[in-house]
Amino acid sequence: MDAPVQALVAGAAGQIFARWMADHADRVEGALTARLPAVEAHPARLHEAIRYAVLGGGKRIRPMLVYGAGEFTGAAPGALDCAACAVEMIHAYSLVHDDMPCMDNDVLRRGKPTVHVAFGEAMAMLVGDALQALAFESLAAAAGLGASPTAVVAMVAELGRGAGSLGMAGGQAIDLAAVGRKLARAELEDMHRRKTGALLAASVRLGAACGRPLSGAERMQLDRFALAVGLAFQVVDDVLDVEADSATLGKTAGKDSEQNKPTYVSVLGLREARALAQSLRAEARSALAGLGPGASRLAAISDLIVQRSS
Repeated sequence: MDAPVQALVAGAAGQIFARWMADHADRVEGALTARLPAVEAHPARLHEAIRYAVLGGGKRIRPMLVYGAGEFTGAAPGALDCAACAVEMIHAYSLVHDDMPCMDNDVLRRGKPTVHVAFGEAMAMLVGDALQALAFESLAAAAGLGASPTAVVAMVAELGRGAGSLGMAGGQAIDLAAVGRKLARAELEDMHRRKTGALLAASVRLGAACGRPLSGAERMQLDRFALAVGLAFQVVDDVLDVEADSATLGKTAGKDSEQNKPTYVSVLGLREARALAQSLRAEARSALAGLGPGASRLAAISDLIVQRSS
């Protein structure tokens, strides 16, 4: 069990959540294993690299947000599997491309050599391209597994926005242009709401969309929650890049400082960055107030995001 989850299991409710996390981590791992092309399928080397990039590692926070939001709207498990796989495929593709020499030039990810180190730069590029396409293929399959066709069309658009130039990819472009510059806090927040927050927010929206329609008030509350946890995740990432070691993180520690990238720690200082993470956690929990026990998984995930150690 991960240390961040252990910190939440002091009581019976914590133990139930830890079991839920473990069960759903196994569930999405099985769904990904089934949806990714088999290693034996031609071209085998590409499929081997794809599975290397996705399986057997990672916190699976985005799929957990899908499942947690889907619990709130009573979504069918099969539809949630499709959405959970889709967001994790997009996330994995972004990591493969981010690690390449033309971007962050990193050699360690999830405790093992990055894809371009293990398989070469050209293959790593193709892995990312293929995973992006597979994500939308997975999401489309939700229409036959409990989500309405109308909802799936909206979900495809949502994932496209979250991953595209107005979301994750755009945030990465801003990040590249910001190297060596000092950003104002508002500029830093805009970058991270796109680069990290957009896909996390999309995960919440996709999970919810797999089930019953939301009321206007429910939609606003879930959006507030999603925006808060999306930013909190990045703030904690910035803190951990300073405080944790590479073995704990499963990736190269201190990379942001080494590359002279603006972070919440460099802009606010370590103490203020930690305080901001706690404030965003409170904002996320406040956003869920009044949604009832169906939103309890999302509340616990917000705790996990802020209290994690890797």
